[in-house]
Amino acid sequence: MQTNIDETENLARMKRGELYYPLTPQLNAARDHCNNAVRRFNNFGGGLTRRQMAESWKEITQSPDPLPAPGSTDAEEYTLLSAYPWIDGPTHIDYGTNIRVGSGTYINCNSVFIDTCLVTIGSRVMIGPNVSFFSGTHPLDPDHRNGLNGPASGGTITLGDDIWVAGNVVFLPGITVGDGCTIGAGSVVNKDVPAYHVAAGNPVRIIRKIERKFKAEQDVSDVAEDKTILIDREKVEVS
Repeated sequence: MQTNIDETENLARMKRGELYYPLTPQLNAARDHCNNAVRRFNNFGGGLTRRQMAESWKEITQSPDPLPAPGSTDAEEYTLLSAYPWIDGPTHIDYGTNIRVGSGTYINCNSVFIDTCLVTIGSRVMIGPNVSFFSGTHPLDPDHRNGLNGPASGGTITLGDDIWVAGNVVFLPGITVGDGCTIGAGSVVNKDVPAYHVAAGNPVRIIRKIERKFKAEQDVSDVAEDKTILIDREKVEVS
């Protein structure tokens, strides 16, 4: 354990993705706090109500925002708590405080968050089982790495909105995945993926661009409906 360093500066370096020492009293205590919260969540074994799930996520991430008042029905609760992810356990999370998740997002079982740096997941994201977010890394030089006594570093991971992540995907530090992407099963995402593309492989590669046919059809339908309403109004005015 490193006890002779400036903890405040060490934490700042960690969040910036610079070399820092993970085994300090402050960071050990932060991981212990998160591990205890995660253990309580995992021990429920999937028997949580929607509100209990939101309360557990709030405890894990140490969010200061209060939960909304309870709804009168399960459907109302689902709507009220949509800002909190639906997460199936078990999960593993290092700190919790470096995770941001948008509304309407689902995280399947066996997720892993090494949230050394900020991990951001957008809204309406669907994440399959066994998906890992590795925002932490180590020096390649073994002498510098130095086992438990050496430094670590990291990089942010950012996922946009409306992304589908299939099972067994690994996200590495310093990448961004744009809105509307699909990431194929078993991929190792080590570089940015532009919005509305299918990407897969180890290392990940771009497969093709996604044609937004459903949205185009909906837009055409909406325009046709607006024209019908306008015509009906004109008929009423003429009559």
